[in-house]
Amino acid sequence: MLAQQADRVMALGEWEERWQEDRIGFHQPHVHKMLESHIDKVLAGRTGVRFFFPLCGKAVDMKWLADMGHSVVGVEISEKAIKQFFEDNNMTYSEEPVPALPGAKVFKGSERNISLYQSDLYNFSSTIGGHFGAIWDRGSLVAINPRDREKYAALIISLMAKDCRYLLDTMLYNPELYEGPPFLVPDDQVNSLFGKSCDLELLESFDSLTDRQRGWGLDYLDERVHLITPKSI
Repeated sequence: MLAQQADRVMALGEWEERWQEDRIGFHQPHVHKMLESHIDKVLAGRTGVRFFFPLCGKAVDMKWLADMGHSVVGVEISEKAIKQFFEDNNMTYSEEPVPALPGAKVFKGSERNISLYQSDLYNFSSTIGGHFGAIWDRGSLVAINPRDREKYAALIISLMAKDCRYLLDTMLYNPELYEGPPFLVPDDQVNSLFGKSCDLELLESFDSLTDRQRGWGLDYLDERVHLITPKSI
């Protein structure tokens, strides 16, 4: 099944174009129901957790978590997406360069502990952002080019604190009917990417086919939510 999409490539510039042209059907105007449903499992009784959002876009989930007292760090290639996040939420922000990332900027919210880096995700590291107690991956692993998944998983694992709880949303569908993105990520690949260093738990699987995905030609779409935690040494 993976072979169908193995060579599919989306350049960073294509994602920036989508934001410029408001072709952002992947953006959700409300907090994702799977984050709401499983937030207690992610927090595990902790307060003031540092959350990481890879390819964050302007996800409203970030403000929802910051309003609870958590801190949020996101990485996004589109400056427009980052600015829209703060503007849509009536938040003021500062903008500054990131010395360790030539060409990158960080946008910091004034009212909430939210820092969004405008950068190529693969240039980000724990040296720049530290380690995180939680990661919410709603549309990141399914959006990156399939051939980059091992590089992506290595980055995510390197950002995990020892108590990190990584909530990952994946999709199953027939790749012969749609080339992606979002791309197909089967459970066995989640296991091969993260299973050596992490424990994996499938929290939920549900039918999420809507008219939008039917328009892509799909006849089924299963969304799957995984909880991934570093193995204790």
